[in-house]
Amino acid sequence: MIIRIMGDGQYTVNSSLFDALNAIDNEIVGIVQKEDEKQFTQRLHDLIALIRKEGKRVSDSELVESDVIVPPADMTLVEARHVFTGTGIFEG
Repeated sequence: MIIRIMGDGQYTVNSSLFDALNAIDNEIVGIVQKEDEKQFTQRLHDLIALIRKEGKRVSDSELVESDVIVPPADMTLVEARHVFTGTGIFEG
């Protein structure tokens, strides 16, 4: 699975990590609905950190389609209301 972190690049992530990423994503959806900015920022940073830790960065010179696009770490709660809805960014 290829995940793009906006403003950071792409990472190849083993599909076995999907459940963990999806769980954080689902938490973020709930946090956004509760409008808890501090928790939102923390869990978004956790999601990005897990991708960076477990993923392998794709070379900037390589062009590959992303399966999932993760917003940047500096996304605001207001912006998140438009992104983290329904099932979130990880569908499943």
